[in-house]
Amino acid sequence: MRVTILGAGGFLGQKLAKRLAREGLPDGRRITALTLFDLAAPAVPAAGFPVHPVAGDLADLPASAIPEGCDIVFHLAAVVSAAAEADYELGRRVNSRGTDAVIDACRKLARPPRLVFTSSVASFSGGQSARLEDDARQVPANSYGAQKAAAELILADASRRGFLDAVTLRLPTIVVRPGRPNKAASSFVSAIIREPLLGLETTLPVPRDFAVWVASPRRAVDWLLQAAVIDGTPLGLDRSVTPPGLSVTVGEMLAALDAVSPGASALVRAAADAVVAGIVGAWPASFVPTRGRALGFAAHEGLEEVVRAFVADDLEATRRERGHG
Repeated sequence: MRVTILGAGGFLGQKLAKRLAREGLPDGRRITALTLFDLAAPAVPAAGFPVHPVAGDLADLPASAIPEGCDIVFHLAAVVSAAAEADYELGRRVNSRGTDAVIDACRKLARPPRLVFTSSVASFSGGQSARLEDDARQVPANSYGAQKAAAELILADASRRGFLDAVTLRLPTIVVRPGRPNKAASSFVSAIIREPLLGLETTLPVPRDFAVWVASPRRAVDWLLQAAVIDGTPLGLDRSVTPPGLSVTVGEMLAALDAVSPGASALVRAAADAVVAGIVGAWPASFVPTRGRALGFAAHEGLEEVVRAFVADDLEATRRERGHG
C-alpha cells in the first residue's frame, strides 16, 4: 500500500506518520511507501519502508505529492480558523482551491484512492445550547467552517463520480496540542492545559462554564487510521462522519489539570477576548455521534486521561521546543 499524508508537517500529521511507520495500517495491509507533503519538507520517521518528504504549495500540488499507485491519501492540510478569518484569500487558496487540487491529482491516478479528509466542528453553528444530531444542517458562522463544509461537498461529489473514495471526519477541537500556540481561535483550549504544565501563565478568553467538543491527539489518530480502512459502502452519498468526542466545560478541563498537577490552574488568568469568543462561541458544544458509533469509531477516553496522555507523549518534547527544559 502506498500512502500520502498532506499536511504532514503539522502535529497531527507527524503523529500519524510516526504511527504508520511504527504499526502500519490497522487492517494489517503492508505499507510499501509513505509520502509526506507540506509547505516545508516534513520530518521523516524511522520506518521499514521508503518515506519520501515533499515540499510545495497545496493549491499548486506537485505530482510527487500523490504519486501514481497511491492507495490512501490523508488530507490534513489547512489554514486554521482564526487565520482563515483574518486572511480570506489565504483561507480560500489553501482550504478551497487546495482541495480542488487534491481532487484533480486523484483523478489522474489509474485507480481511485481512499481519501481521508479532516473537516471540523467549525462547519456547524448553534453555539453553547446546541446538541446536534448526525442530520443537522451545516450553517458555518466563519470562513474556515464554510471552506470545510464546501470541501466536504466537493469531495462527496468526487467520490460519487468515482474519482476517489472519500471518508470525511468532522473532528472536534484537538486537545492537548503540543508545541507552541497556533493561530486557531480554539488555541486556548490546549493552552490552558499545556502552558501551566510548562510552568507558564496563560489567558482564558471565555468563561469557565464555556463548553467545547474535544478529542485527544491519540484518539484523533485512531479515527484517521480507522477511516482509512473502513468499508465505505454504508456511507452512500453522505461521506461525512462525526466521531464520538467529548463535550466538556473549561472548568472541567481545569479540574482535570489540577488532578494531574495540583494547583496548576492558578496559572490560568481570565482575559475576555471578543474576537476569539465570537468565533468559538458559534460552534456547537455537543454532538450525538450515532453514525460514528455505528461505524465502529472508538469511544473517547476520560478528560483526566487526556491530560495524562499529553504528559506522557508530548510534554518533554514541548518543553525542549519551547526552551523550558
